[in-house]
Amino acid sequence: MPGFQDRILRAAKLDVHLYEEVEADRGAMGQAMAVVALSSVAAGIGTIGMAGVNPGTILWGIVGALLSWYIWAYLAYFIGTRLLPEPQTHADHGQLLRTIGFSSAPGLIRVLGIIPALGAVVFLAASIWMLIAMVIAVRQALDYKSTWRALAVCGIGWIIQTLIIMILFSVFGGGPATPAG
Repeated sequence: MPGFQDRILRAAKLDVHLYEEVEADRGAMGQAMAVVALSSVAAGIGTIGMAGVNPGTILWGIVGALLSWYIWAYLAYFIGTRLLPEPQTHADHGQLLRTIGFSSAPGLIRVLGIIPALGAVVFLAASIWMLIAMVIAVRQALDYKSTWRALAVCGIGWIIQTLIIMILFSVFGGGPATPAG
């Protein structure tokens, strides 16, 4: 099995072959989950530079990132295979989980947000980079020829996922900022 660090670097470099590799490697699920968790820890540490130290932020960040990853992968699977498939599209939920998990690799740079005055720039750059990686991940996992179709799947999925997360937070509370009752 290829090295974990190598896979993270290749994912961050937007290596199309890496996304094909993890799509096919059923044993890469743990690695994909670890990339999502590490990326969210990096974001939690990075927010210290903007919001101060709050261990709850990091914990909620990990939980939220893993939940978002699962939801988004399912949405990408459903939208990509049922609503916007191409003739050659064939995928399962696991393939989307693995490829989208690795598309979180660019989020590791969010740890640099801890540097005062860099936080917003770092988070913006990471978000754009992660979106590009996700489009590549979706295109590869769904065997799309069209990058535009992959972008549409990601956009539609993002809107639906955002609504789901907003509903969950309104029902269960707003995460670490909610006062304990």
